[in-house]
Amino acid sequence: MNHSAIAQIDYPLIDADQHYYEPDDCFTRHLDPKFQDRTITVVRGKSKFAQVHFKGERLKFFSAPPGEHAGQPGSLKAFFQKREGQGALISGETIPAHEFPESMDRDVRMGALKEQNVQAAIMLPSLAVGVENELRDEGPETVFANITSFNKWLQEDWGWNYQSAIYSSAMLSLADIDMAVAELERVIKEGARIVHLMPGPVMGRSPADPHFDPFWARCEEAGVPVAFHIGNGGLEEIYTVPWGEKARPQHHRMSAFQRVVSFGERPVVDTITALIMHNLFGRFRKLQVVSIENGSAWVAPLLKKMEGTVRLCGPGDFTFGKIHDRPAQIFKEHISVAPFPEDDLKELIANIGPERVLCGSDWPHPEGIANPIEFAEGLEGLNAAQIRQVMRGNTAKLMGLKD
Repeated sequence: MNHSAIAQIDYPLIDADQHYYEPDDCFTRHLDPKFQDRTITVVRGKSKFAQVHFKGERLKFFSAPPGEHAGQPGSLKAFFQKREGQGALISGETIPAHEFPESMDRDVRMGALKEQNVQAAIMLPSLAVGVENELRDEGPETVFANITSFNKWLQEDWGWNYQSAIYSSAMLSLADIDMAVAELERVIKEGARIVHLMPGPVMGRSPADPHFDPFWARCEEAGVPVAFHIGNGGLEEIYTVPWGEKARPQHHRMSAFQRVVSFGERPVVDTITALIMHNLFGRFRKLQVVSIENGSAWVAPLLKKMEGTVRLCGPGDFTFGKIHDRPAQIFKEHISVAPFPEDDLKELIANIGPERVLCGSDWPHPEGIANPIEFAEGLEGLNAAQIRQVMRGNTAKLMGLKD
């Protein structure tokens, strides 16, 4: 690593995107018994790999736990950064999560963070980002029974703030506003510093619909940022079924068409558009949102599109009230982005400023990078202060940590 940007880093990093792999009982350990037939379960012995089930049937999006046969950390870097190799989503050199304790044990992970020179990291799920859409079929009570049980496991095994180094993101949903506020309040009281929502519409509503204002108001009041991480927002069903595609393909069996129009960047683009154009930030001027592992190639065209659109709109064209500023300015004041490491980071910085870009390694996922400091490879040409902002300062500010 002889990159000059890396050579300028003489301080510990703060990583906005690290992950754990969940154990089999992450949804069941603390489950309310009356929901035992309506929960996410891991079933072993039916096939070579474990299966993820809901109500006795395999889950569509994640039919097997992501950690069951995961690629080595950063093993797909050449494919994503240099466009080398085949487009297989699973690396040839796989490792089960239970043989990789750094991904399942917080104390072992603390050692890995020290080796990586990472002072603190936001921790996100691997399995749990892909289950809510199918839980919604059974109604909000089932959604929140599973989410609450998962959050109790998460707090127990990883903690909301473990040794001022591991900051786990609580998993939330807007499937029911009263239940959402109750669970938000519960995890905030336990010490959660960041919460996660699934990108996409919420059962016929925009997440920025004033119906959900009590949730956003509490996040703003508590200074808790809201993360949107790539996952399963159900947009395949919404967007691609009218084009003759399958409603709920497995994540590794999506068609090429579905990958373009309903997965990857599309859910977060539409979600952020809704948050801005539906005037969420006009009502909550201090609220902070972060896009994690949704890439960033979409940022510039989205800003251009929103700016051009607003010029054509009159005050009555805004569903929930006229927005208070230019869309690009609203974005820069309220939205941070943890891009893919292989993205054009300097272009992103040119569009939203160095203060809105977060280092996110995606460790230990194969599509991420093997060592978080490698993220700085994309920061060549920036000055030392800007590099520090991206590699630690911005995430420190987002999470209320000392830079």
